[in-house]
Amino acid sequence: MKNLRELFRIAAVGLVMGAAEVVPGVSGGTIAFISGIYERLINAIRQFTPYLILRLKDEGLKSTWEKVDATFLLVLFAGMGISILIFASAVSYMLHHEPIAIWSFFFGLVVVSALVVSQELESFGIQTGLGIGIGVVIGVVITHLVPITLEPTPLMLFVGGSIAVCAWILPGLSGSFILLLLGLYGFVIEAIKSLDLLNLAFLALGAAIGLVSFSKLLSRLFSRFRNDTLSVLLGFMLGSLAKLWPWKNTTSYQIKADGSQIPLIQEPVLPNIYSNLTGQDAQIMTAIGCALVGGALVLVLQKAARIYSGPES
Repeated sequence: MKNLRELFRIAAVGLVMGAAEVVPGVSGGTIAFISGIYERLINAIRQFTPYLILRLKDEGLKSTWEKVDATFLLVLFAGMGISILIFASAVSYMLHHEPIAIWSFFFGLVVVSALVVSQELESFGIQTGLGIGIGVVIGVVITHLVPITLEPTPLMLFVGGSIAVCAWILPGLSGSFILLLLGLYGFVIEAIKSLDLLNLAFLALGAAIGLVSFSKLLSRLFSRFRNDTLSVLLGFMLGSLAKLWPWKNTTSYQIKADGSQIPLIQEPVLPNIYSNLTGQDAQIMTAIGCALVGGALVLVLQKAARIYSGPES
């Protein structure tokens, strides 16, 4: 029964990861970390090498399946895939019609997530502070990069997928935001909505290769420099908060094929300045409520991770 409950928990984490990853600026890796599955995830993914075929031949399907923690990966990615299909349209709607509410939700989620990650630090000294500072700088710089526009050819989708997935697995960096910087986000969202399987296949292939390669590096960093790695990841999360700030002044848009607009460059502003610039209500109470809900979700996921912690790979 406990194993069944654990599978349901992993599926639920996958659902939240998928929903988070649709939002430019929110990392699925953040959800994985606070849920207690982060290191298990990267250790499982890094097993997928060409040698896996030889292991399958020598040790058989059952042993290989257990070695790569395939049930865990299957349930997690199934939850993510279902969530992306379900929430792609809903999140796009919220970003367009209720931006303050959804940005506040994820702002609260990441703030509390950063507190959770800080509790994982084994020590806090000059080196840790330097790692956090480096992470913050990188996170802020990435969120202020000037977007480019790539033609959504199969090759560019493959390249975009391989780059974006590295951000996806890093807490604080968003794969969807990387796609936005590359000018591919609108195309990918439309491909998901319309189930354009051919173009999504090129994106997924790039993501799969990039994920396996990058997970090997992360696994080594965690095994040898866990505290330093955690400090940089914490910095990434803190640096991403500028992107998640609910009140923004949009200075540049990307025009989609249907004529609609996707915000590209946005500057965080105070609620009163937001009201003056846009003529809209700052919805401060809504923002506070949604931020509290996002933070509460983190605490629920953290508690569930402690109760139903999965086996280590």
